[in-house]
Amino acid sequence: MPILVMKFGGTSVADLTRIRAAAAKVRAEVARGHDVIVIVSAMAGRTNELVGWVNETSPMYDAREYDAVVSSGENVTAGLMALTLQEMDVPARSWQGWQVPIRTTSAHGAARIEGIDRAAIDAKFTEGFRVAVIAGFQGLSPEGRITTLGRGGSDTTAVAFAAAFEAIRCDIYTDVDGIYTTDPRISARARKLERISFEEMLELASLGAKVLQTRSVELAMRYKVRLRVLSSFEDTDETSGTLVCDEDEIMESKVVSGVAHSRDEAKLTLVTVEDRPGIAAAIFGPLAEAGVNVDMIVQNISEEAQGQDPREVTDMTFSCPTDQVARAQKALEAARDRGEIKYDKLEVDTEVSKVSVVGIGMRSHAGVAARMFAALAADGVNIKVIATSEIKISVLIDRKYMELAVQALHDAFDLDKAG
Repeated sequence: MPILVMKFGGTSVADLTRIRAAAAKVRAEVARGHDVIVIVSAMAGRTNELVGWVNETSPMYDAREYDAVVSSGENVTAGLMALTLQEMDVPARSWQGWQVPIRTTSAHGAARIEGIDRAAIDAKFTEGFRVAVIAGFQGLSPEGRITTLGRGGSDTTAVAFAAAFEAIRCDIYTDVDGIYTTDPRISARARKLERISFEEMLELASLGAKVLQTRSVELAMRYKVRLRVLSSFEDTDETSGTLVCDEDEIMESKVVSGVAHSRDEAKLTLVTVEDRPGIAAAIFGPLAEAGVNVDMIVQNISEEAQGQDPREVTDMTFSCPTDQVARAQKALEAARDRGEIKYDKLEVDTEVSKVSVVGIGMRSHAGVAARMFAALAADGVNIKVIATSEIKISVLIDRKYMELAVQALHDAFDLDKAG
């Protein structure tokens, strides 16, 4: 029988009532003729509770024991889901990550999936079981220890199973009914998309859209796993939600498909850095080693050369999440103390946000940047930094203008209208 993967997030399995509702959706797919692999998250709030217990018990915790504790939330949900399905006369069995096994790297707290052994689950399907319920977010290291995949890892688990079992589709059930052209909390005219390409979804996820985890979209794009995002709290059918698919499945795309935003960004500028070959590597190497997620980068002539030849110095500006600013400052100061870089001062602005327009139609249409900048200028929004890719244009602006900018761009590209 064809295999369908269904993933239920924490809010979808928050209590027994919601677990029963999710199980009813699984039973409906079994009735349609599918064998189903269900991936479950921990009940809403449970992972935070477990992390809190670990931190309270041992602030300098052993990462292996952290994973042993934190992964338990998914185990509870998996068992309850299997029991609920059995009560509905659906032959089901639960599996923890080590039982499959889901083989991962040894990076506790941020492991990556290296392989899934499908033999045991295939055997259960052959015996007549119709549903395998898998605890998401976890796996087994080469050393035989439980690992976790990092926040949002259940999405990655679901896509990995869909790829390994050549599933017809991977349905991600969550608390929203699909992918929207922008955040509906900001724009009342945000429109749900019927389809979006892997590349567009990857850009939106990396730029701040919280519906799908970035790693799961990367994996889906690599293995051509068709994803569908839909609501756990509504009646659904084959046309519900938003399909994330290959570009070839989208007949005609708008120039811009969506507007994304990231509220908590920071802009850092190294003033009067010596302009020489290798300076960028000397700056961004230590930042990478410190785990700073650098995004937008701009290099320009320094206005504060103060007697120095302006051809020999430059200003280097980049952005990163606000919660990584202290780490970035420490890494740059350490590099200066070691004599690897020289700069007069480090300017930090933590009151900025990133707003981006995304669309595969940009590849074949000119004038998108001009239209974007004109829309922002019309509303008095000043641009601090610009970054572009083949299907994305991002700008850094003052945070107080973020919602205004999102709405202005949504209107400028007529994203409330289909076609």
